[in-house]
Amino acid sequence: MTQPPQPPQQPPNTPPPAGPPSGGFGAPQDPPPGGFGQPTPPPPDPFGKQPQQPAAPQDAPAGGYGTPPPAGGGYPTPPAPQPNGYGYPQAPQQGYGYPQGPAGQPGMPQQGYGYPTQPMQPQYGAPQPAGDGGKKFSTQMQIIVAAAVAVVLIIGGGIIYAATGDDEGGTNEASSSGATGGEAKGGEGSGLAGGDEKAPASTKSKVAFQLPEPVVTDITTVMGSWITDKAYVKSGVAEIIAYDRDKGTKLWSVPLPGEVCSASRHMSKDFKTAIVFEETKATKANKYPSCNQVGVIDMAAGKLLWSKGVTSATGGDKPIRFDEVTLSGTTVAAGGTSGGAAFKLDDGAELWKPKVGADGCYDRGYAGGEALAVVRKCGTSDSPQLTVQALNPTTGAPLSSFQMPAGVDYASIVSTKPLVVAADVGDTAGDGSGISDFFSIDAATGKLIVRIPADAEQYAARCGSTEVERCQNLAVGNNRLYVPTENHDGTSEYGETNEVVAFDLTTGKLLGGRADAGDRYSLTPLRMDGTNVIAYKEPPYDKGGQIVSIDGETFKQTLLMENPSDEAVREAERRFSTDHSEILYKDGRFFKSKRLVSKRSTSDADEKLYLVVAYRTD
Repeated sequence: MTQPPQPPQQPPNTPPPAGPPSGGFGAPQDPPPGGFGQPTPPPPDPFGKQPQQPAAPQDAPAGGYGTPPPAGGGYPTPPAPQPNGYGYPQAPQQGYGYPQGPAGQPGMPQQGYGYPTQPMQPQYGAPQPAGDGGKKFSTQMQIIVAAAVAVVLIIGGGIIYAATGDDEGGTNEASSSGATGGEAKGGEGSGLAGGDEKAPASTKSKVAFQLPEPVVTDITTVMGSWITDKAYVKSGVAEIIAYDRDKGTKLWSVPLPGEVCSASRHMSKDFKTAIVFEETKATKANKYPSCNQVGVIDMAAGKLLWSKGVTSATGGDKPIRFDEVTLSGTTVAAGGTSGGAAFKLDDGAELWKPKVGADGCYDRGYAGGEALAVVRKCGTSDSPQLTVQALNPTTGAPLSSFQMPAGVDYASIVSTKPLVVAADVGDTAGDGSGISDFFSIDAATGKLIVRIPADAEQYAARCGSTEVERCQNLAVGNNRLYVPTENHDGTSEYGETNEVVAFDLTTGKLLGGRADAGDRYSLTPLRMDGTNVIAYKEPPYDKGGQIVSIDGETFKQTLLMENPSDEAVREAERRFSTDHSEILYKDGRFFKSKRLVSKRSTSDADEKLYLVVAYRTD
């Protein structure tokens, strides 16, 4: 399936260039079809694929965190930033985690819409050193920082916030917030007591296997990866393949008639998962086959359990196209611009047909996991109105509805239980992340609990602009939202670092604790493990990456894995950028894999490129 190209990704902690870049900070998200950060392709045929795009560049080149300057001074010239944005912010970051001024000032998310809104809080960050490697602060900024620090000291680690404008017109206030705020039940300082993952006797990992990138003639989707009790399962070119988790030997393969278009991140307890794939492979006569087949892979048995297409509920005899698919309990739900449909997991029996109302409203996409929710789109493309609904997974009937504010073109569901939604309200994020605000919603009533502004210059979570269930670099658990800050200068001359912080989903308050990545590392949440957060530490140029478990209450970190620092091994790891890769960790095994592969250029024809790199501890 033809996809837009991936934008080049420069690894964090790359040494600063001789002068400031002209395109701002940050990198674009791995783009969904027709998504943000790329020139808009022609509209797809309702039953076809996107027209062919130029070949995508490969993943981030070697360079990496904390690379010293070459002999003779100076730095390697970084790739030129894209013009006119294309997923990049239009102005450089201010303050690297410092207060940017009151809401309503330039660069700050706007409040309003009558929702309880948590105002921006003083953010984490360390004063930047003056000189060549640092950032100089104005006197005004120094005063703001000093005042913020003073407040923290006065209240003993808590920070005072207020949330105004609740549904009764009153005021929600909290005097302070510490590590014990909200309803969180953490590990009580006992390390891994809150989850299933355990620290091994030796955290030093070794390479389990490396799978070569397949040779293709066009941009090809290879989205989807899962870990079962015996296998690492990965989408290939028109097939699903299972590999031994420790050795990488092929266990089984399920051939498909066409490419995989989308895959659920969820799987059932007995290792079934859902995919969307093309009805046939591309040919000269049919260059853009439609992504109209929904199927279930039984990863324990190694077979395609069932597959089918469905026609529109409003008529027509051609199967409709689906853009994404998810799984919740025993329900498989697929959505797209033609509406949504759902099936029974075990036999594919239809639970409901594509939902398109007489008013033109349709189910754009679903999110699964512990519950099932949908983003339903009404209105016109110029003036859309989005509604987020919690659904009965058997009938598709709405259990509750929450109407998103005006100025939201797309919404992403971060979590279904609790129900948390991300959106870029009024396109104010400005960095292609798809997030200016988070919305914590009561799934039983559809009532907004709190709206949490998340300044894109401060926080590094990302969501796909058009896909409902495509958020990354964040985790939800313990009634908290865990997000990473953007990278900022560390204490070493060339390195950067960041932190993981948490927002209370009831009050919207930024809690007092944080997990520090450490100098020259960048910390990214991957998933929850009970009450703990599993996170990846993207390494500096001369180290291997790490996996840590963060206590969701105390933010204490426990090292679970540290990858080899041998040059060839670390170079292979760093070619998989965090924003553009699928990253999984379970039971002492760590996998990084690609979502897209493209035709090789002449310059990299002889280079070793990998589809998957895998590591394990003994």
